[in-house]
Amino acid sequence: MATGTHENVKKYYSSLDTGEDLQTSAACPVPSRLVLRESAREALQQVHPDVCKRFFGCGVVIPEKLKGCSVLDLGSGSGRDCYILSKLVGEDGHVTGVDMTEELVQASRKYIQYHQEKFGYARPNTVFVEGYMEKLSEAGIQNSSVDVIVSNCVICLCPDKRAVLSEAYKVLKEGGELYFSDMYASKVVPDSFKEDPVLWGEGMAGALYWQDLISIVKELGFSAPRLVAASHIQVHSPELQMKAGDIKYASGTYRIFKLPQHSIQTKALITYKGTVPDCAECFEFDASYSFKMNVAVEVDAEIAAILKYTRFSSDFVVQMTDEPDPGLSSAEQDCHLSPFWLADKLGSCVKQCSKTGKAGVCGSETASGN
Repeated sequence: MATGTHENVKKYYSSLDTGEDLQTSAACPVPSRLVLRESAREALQQVHPDVCKRFFGCGVVIPEKLKGCSVLDLGSGSGRDCYILSKLVGEDGHVTGVDMTEELVQASRKYIQYHQEKFGYARPNTVFVEGYMEKLSEAGIQNSSVDVIVSNCVICLCPDKRAVLSEAYKVLKEGGELYFSDMYASKVVPDSFKEDPVLWGEGMAGALYWQDLISIVKELGFSAPRLVAASHIQVHSPELQMKAGDIKYASGTYRIFKLPQHSIQTKALITYKGTVPDCAECFEFDASYSFKMNVAVEVDAEIAAILKYTRFSSDFVVQMTDEPDPGLSSAEQDCHLSPFWLADKLGSCVKQCSKTGKAGVCGSETASGN
């Protein structure tokens, strides 16, 4: 399974003692939109400092309502996000971290008992396995076995994004969600970038053109991506700036779902009950939809299906209408899925990241992409 790219990425990250050793902040945006929810912030503060020290991700990518869920972290690294998730899923939930770097897997396993005792669990609910995101079955992940998948700025390090997303679709249960933050390019990255190990390690060579993400997930059967958060990325290194040329980079946090086929064909009125934890008065589903408690909102057919057939079904009253949903044109829809558009709208820009400074480090209260 291992390619030359995989081996270069392994060497790159195995050589880093802490997140601060990365040469640029390009690969680690802190998406700015929503303040970290209270339960996730409290869980983050309980993660062992040594685990946080070796964190190489984009912030904290934690979706809502995880109690009792089976969660898979693609590219789990030091295990920081897994241990946050371990707390949020509770003792009856389960978290699996998959990473291709043996050293990081071994390091993350050292703290399983620490967090089990910290959270007061009778037994551990977290495991770490060595494997490739492109071949989850070889890592022991069964098809249709996972409620939620998360990934934190790692898919950009994989040479075959389609394979990663296809595997994610297979292992998700019907109604399951992939909630992920990653790095995106303003145009297709030239093949010459892919020969540079530093550009790969920093995420710049492997960043998808953002519109290609939309095409791939739709072809695989996922719902259309829902953009949650975004930030522009500044490349500080003059050498990397020169290599990047006119290509711009942005972070984007998306959520996509594995829905029943042909589940809902009409628009619907949605009323939020106020029951999602940490979201009593308002549930901000993505950058386009925000649901206030007891306020009916008309939504398109796909959003109606997401809220009716996923773990959020008990939190909403879904009233179908007779109005068919023709769907948005590709141009209209894509505009609202661009991380560059949302970053411009928010006026946000990454000037410092959790890998190279204080923003987003363990226990902080920075904004994140969830």
